[in-house]
Formats: sequence, structure tokens, C-alpha cells
Amino acid sequence: MSRVVRVTGTGPGIRRVLGERVPRWLRVLREDLWTVRADPLPRSSRLRRTPHTVLCLAAFGVALGGVAQLRDNGHLGTGTAFPIALAQGGAVVLALRRPIPAWWLSTGATLIGALLLHGRLSRPPAMPFTWPWTTAGIIAQAIVMLLLALRVPTRVSAEALTLTALVTYALDGVWGAPHYQETGVVAVALSAIVWALGSALRGRREARAELGRQATLATEERARRTLLEERSRIARELHDVVAHHMSVISIQAQVAPHLVQDPPAELRENLEGIRHNALEALTELRRVLGVLRSEDGDTDALDRAGTDPHSPQPTLDRLDALVENTRAAGLSVTTRIVGERRPLPSGVELSAYRIVQEALSNVLRHAPGATASVEIAYVPYGLRVEILNSPSSRPVSRSPGAGHGLLGMRERAGMLGGHLEAAARPGGGYQISAFLPVTAHAEAAGPVDADDTSDVKDHTA
Repeated sequence: MSRVVRVTGTGPGIRRVLGERVPRWLRVLREDLWTVRADPLPRSSRLRRTPHTVLCLAAFGVALGGVAQLRDNGHLGTGTAFPIALAQGGAVVLALRRPIPAWWLSTGATLIGALLLHGRLSRPPAMPFTWPWTTAGIIAQAIVMLLLALRVPTRVSAEALTLTALVTYALDGVWGAPHYQETGVVAVALSAIVWALGSALRGRREARAELGRQATLATEERARRTLLEERSRIARELHDVVAHHMSVISIQAQVAPHLVQDPPAELRENLEGIRHNALEALTELRRVLGVLRSEDGDTDALDRAGTDPHSPQPTLDRLDALVENTRAAGLSVTTRIVGERRPLPSGVELSAYRIVQEALSNVLRHAPGATASVEIAYVPYGLRVEILNSPSSRPVSRSPGAGHGLLGMRERAGMLGGHLEAAARPGGGYQISAFLPVTAHAEAAGPVDADDTSDVKDHTA
């Protein structure tokens, strides 16, 4: 009894499952195949329009061959054979832009032709006729299936292949005819082969596109990481400049009460607050520096190799030493100072020095055998820096860099509110031009030298 209950209970369950899944499958088929959306075949970068031309010629051949076969061998009238053959050839052309409607057109034309020829197969002809697929129909369906597999998702093309096989089985295996040359197996097998080929090519194309997207993302991420590293390097360098000014403020605030006879309590309180805030700022700066500073330091072959990482940051006073180091590395460099040299804020001097340093390093790496010139122009409200180099006199090897030096130079100029331009020169070589603005107040203050606080230190002692 229990066995009978299990068997009878299984039937309703299967019917319920089928009742739920079959409508869902039909809905998926309708969404995938009942559409006229465009999936055009892209133009090849190498062959340009050659594949399109070849397929149009193939469509013309399918139409001509289909008319001849249906009229001469199938004994259909021209008025009937011509539209069927034209639909099969037109399906090939339509598949270049709309492969799913082209598949419907090719399969529908074959189905109509098979229905019209079925009645003529009851009498044995002189030569058995190919049925249900004509030779032209097999070729057209194979081309359409290939383009379909190339342009649409694999699931959609697999559904089209399955329906093609079902239609062929219904005509050939279920309905049949007395006398004909069977072509159903050949048509389905050839369609399956071209479907597998098209799906593989589409998968390969998608994989390459995905690799390209990943490479683009990796390049963007590398550029972003380099930008952050460059900003961190600039912050480490400017720490020394800011810390020096804060130290001077602290010392001056401590000494100022001793320079006034009987200073009021409010003045002492305010100056003590200034000194306390300056010391707190110095403490926070040291903490930030501890996070930013790398263990191995950030050195440069032209300037900082072998130097103390805690030494003062360079200014334009060390430009001559930088040029001499560059000449020792094998680069011919000339310098030119335009305008009257005047003291500038430490940040401007440091940025100008680093721009010149990076530009000369780029010439050494990317233009072997070239000559370079450096021009520092003291112009109103700012400083203009220009580095030119001639074309390379020796073969230049491909550089593994990605323009990170230019990125850092632009960051330094932008940090000060200036701008930097880098471009190839018309006659060959390269040019870098930067303008670093200086406000009137900052220029009047100028850089604070350690010697300027000697009197303050003496009073403090």
C-alpha cells in the first residue's frame, strides 16, 4: 500500500513542477528569441569591410542556387521558388545587423519550402530531392547560425540551435515523405559545428575585452596610487619647511615678553597661547611625518643619494650642484637666470628645484645623448621655470614608466596655485614650462633662515 501511495503521489508533484517550469521556459524563449533588436557585426580593424562583402556575395549565391534547385529539381514554379530562395539569401544579409530575425527568416523559409515540396515527393522523381533542407538552405542556415552565435549570448544561440533541431526532427523524423534524400542530419550537424565555432570566438572576444577592461582599471589604479605616493612625498618634504617656521614662531613667542619692560598679563597669556599652539602643531607634524616617511627613504640619483634624510630640503641655492651632478651623469646642461634674484618662500624654492631635478632625470632616461637647458626667470608675482632638451642622438629604449614624473611636477605646481605644461617641441625634443605664483605678502616675508633667529636664541638662553 505504501508503494502505491508513493507512486500516485509522485504524479501530481511532477505535473506541478512542469506546470511551473514550462511557462517560465516559454517566457524565457519569448524574451530571448521574439525580438528584432540589432546586434550588428562590427567592422574588422584589419579586414575593414571585407567580411561584409564576402557575406553579401554568399547571400547572392544562396539566392541563385536556391531558385535553380527549387525550380529545376523541386519542380516549383518561379513565382514560388524565387521568394523562398530570396528569403534564404536575404536572411544572410539581414544577419549582419539583426541575427535573431534573420534566423527566423531562414528557418521559416525552409519550413515553407519543405511544406510545398512534401506533396511532390509522393512520386519518385528521376533524382531524389534533398528534403527537408535544400543545399542552399543548409548553407544559409549555417551562415546565419554562425553570425547569431557571434553576436548574441550563448544561451540565446543555443535556444535557436535547439529549435532548429526540433523543427528538422518534426519534418524529417515525424512527418517524413515516401521518396527524398535526407538532409536533416547534415543540416543540424553543420549548424551545431558553426554554433560551437561562433560561441568559442565570441567567448574569446569577450575574454579579450574583459582583459582590456581589467588592464585599464589596473592602469587607472596604478596612476591613482602613484598620485597618492607623490602627494605623500611632497608632504614629507614640506614638513621640514613648515616645521622650521613653526619652531621660529614658538621661539619668538617665548622671547617676546623679555623684550618688553613690564609686559601686561594679557600679552604674556596670549604669547604663551601662541607658543603652546605652535608646539602642539609641531607635535602633530611629527606624528604625520612618522606615518608618511618610508623606511628606506625617497632618494634621487641626481641629488639625494648618500645624503642624510633629515637634512634641510633643497632650494634654488643648490641648483648649481644639481646641474654639476647631471653633467657628471653624462648630460650637457646649460643654465640661465633671468631677472634679479630675490628671496622666495621656501615652498616655491623647493618646488622649483624638484621640477628641474625631475625634468633633468627624464632627459637622462628618455633622451640619451641630448642636450638640455634650464632657465629660471624671476618675473613679477612669481617664478617661471623652463627646461628644454634636444632630440636624442641615440636609439631610445622603451621606458617602463607611465608619466609619473610629469604627474608629480604638475602636483607641485598645482599645490602652489600655478600650472605646468609639458609637450614635444616641433623640431624634436621636449619642453617643460612651469609658473609658480608668489603673493606680495609671501614675497615680502621671504624664506626664514635659521640664522635669522640667532638673536632670539641668544635672548632665550
